[in-house]
Formats: sequence, structure tokens, C-alpha cells
Amino acid sequence: MDASALSFLFDDFLGQPVWMWTVFLSIVAVVLALDLGVLHKDQKEIGVGESVVLSAFYFALAVAFGGWVWWTMGPQAGLEYYTGFMVEWSLSLDNVFAISMIFGYFAVPRKYQHRVLFWGILGVIVMRGAMIAMGAALVSQFSWVLYLFGAFLLFTGLKILWMADKEGGVADNPLLGLLRRRLRVTEGFHGERFWVRERDPATGRLAWAATPLFLCLVLVEAVDLVFAVDSVPAILGITTDTYVVFAANAFALLGLRPLFFLMAELVARLRHLKAALAALLVFIAAKMVYGEVLDTKVGVEWSLGGVLLILGAGVVASLPAYRREKKAEDAEQQA
Repeated sequence: MDASALSFLFDDFLGQPVWMWTVFLSIVAVVLALDLGVLHKDQKEIGVGESVVLSAFYFALAVAFGGWVWWTMGPQAGLEYYTGFMVEWSLSLDNVFAISMIFGYFAVPRKYQHRVLFWGILGVIVMRGAMIAMGAALVSQFSWVLYLFGAFLLFTGLKILWMADKEGGVADNPLLGLLRRRLRVTEGFHGERFWVRERDPATGRLAWAATPLFLCLVLVEAVDLVFAVDSVPAILGITTDTYVVFAANAFALLGLRPLFFLMAELVARLRHLKAALAALLVFIAAKMVYGEVLDTKVGVEWSLGGVLLILGAGVVASLPAYRREKKAEDAEQQA
């Protein structure tokens, strides 16, 4: 093949050569294909052991890809990737609360939950890609946008603290009400199918109807989109390199999916996780505005250290609180 025919691989696309995007997207495509087409081809519940193995694999893959970023783009980009990955992964933990509520409301069997998570995460990766590209373009053209991002992250962090003990009901979700009004919905599940054809009671003709699993998928996508509005400005406060931002987002989301079945229980024990996430957003907002006001770049090593310190403090503070609550519950049961 003529070498000139492959010259496009070295053309710039969103700040990096096409070949680097090809490598990244190929890895993601292969992992997703193996996940759905091989590992979870048959409907089954994901056990604790499988969740641990898959989670370890995804985490190792994310770390290895960060090493490749470090090698090809330099130490600065490597540190930015690892910092962004930790921020996105930790912020994505908050999704577990909302997704668990959605699964509970629809009473989705565990063997169908993986399918909803797979397509939900795939959809949000595409949506986040578009949001990241637009956000990075705005920042590169108008640096003052970082002030808006900083203010938004500060507001979001304070809102998380204020709403920490308040939970909204899935039944009151306006999107769910709209779907029920506009779509024919079956009474129960039809395996892992999102749509089925059934007879219309009024006409007797076959017509397409959505299953509750489809409604669940739409709500999961909507939840992920809402959380993306927070997480994308957060990582853009660390780096505006579209490649690094998108890769950190993608690997954080891919790794969270198999871990969901463990995190649903673990997150419930981390009583101060929401406070830590709120502090994390405030920290990034302060770093973002500080760098713009003083026209200086805060070292990414300080960002990574701050992220790890805040998350570690949240976990450490949560464990004694959980033990105290557990003892109180046991005492009440014995009484």
C-alpha cells in the first residue's frame, strides 16, 4: 500500500494525531465487544467474584493506558490523565445511588441489570464525547469560560452538601411520566428485550410496545447525562486536552460498570462520600479560578494529591460512622 494513503493517520484531530484516536477507540470497541458478545452473551447474574475480576481488569487497563499516554505524550499528560481518571471515577460513584434507585423502582432482576448498564454507559460515552469536544473548544476560544465552570462546580458542590440527606423519588420523575404518556408499555419484562410486539387490546393488531427495561435504560441515560454536566467541567479544570479528557472519562465509565454490583453495597457504607465529592468539586473550582486570576498553572501533581487526599479523608471518616450505626442497629434488634 502506498505510504501516502496512510498519511491521514498523522493528521491532527482535536489536538492529537488520528492514529492515537484510532488506538484509543479500537481498545474501547474491542473491550465492549468482548464484554457483551463473549463474557455476557447469555443472561446471568454477575456474582461478587466476577465483579472483582472484571473490575481489576478494567482498572489495570486504565492504568496501563495511562502509562501509554505518559510514554507518547509526556509526564505532564500522563499525570493529567491519572488525575482526570480519579476525578471522573470518584464522581461516577454518585451515579450508583441514582441507578440503584432506578433498578429498585422497576424491580429489574440482577441478570438484566448488566444489559441496561452496558447500553447506558455506551450511550453516555458518546454524549460525553460531544460535550467534551464542545467544552474544550469553548475554553480554547474563550478562556473566561473557566470562570463560569468554576462557579458552576462551586454551586454544584454546595448543592450536593445541601441535598446529601434528601432523595428524590423515581416515580415523580417528569421524564418517566412523559414516557408513560407517549409510549405503549408492557406490564412486565420480556427477558432482556427493550421492545416487543404485542396485540393492541383496542384493535387486535400487533404493535410495538416498550418494556419496563427500556424505561429503565432511558432514565439511566438521563441520570448519566445530568452527572456529565458536573464531571465534564471538573476534568476540564484539570486539563483541556480533548484526548486526555475523553480517555479518562471513557475508562472511568467502563471500569465503574462491572464494579456497580459491588459499589451498590459499598457506597451505602460510605456515609461521607457525598461530602467528599462536594469538597472535590469545590477544590477543583478553587484551583481553576486561582489559576486564571493569577495567570499561573497549578501543578498537576498538586491536583492529583488533593484529589487522593479528599477521597481518602471521605473514606476514612465514613468507616467509624458506619460501625457506630451498625452497632446501634444491632443493639435495637437485640432489645
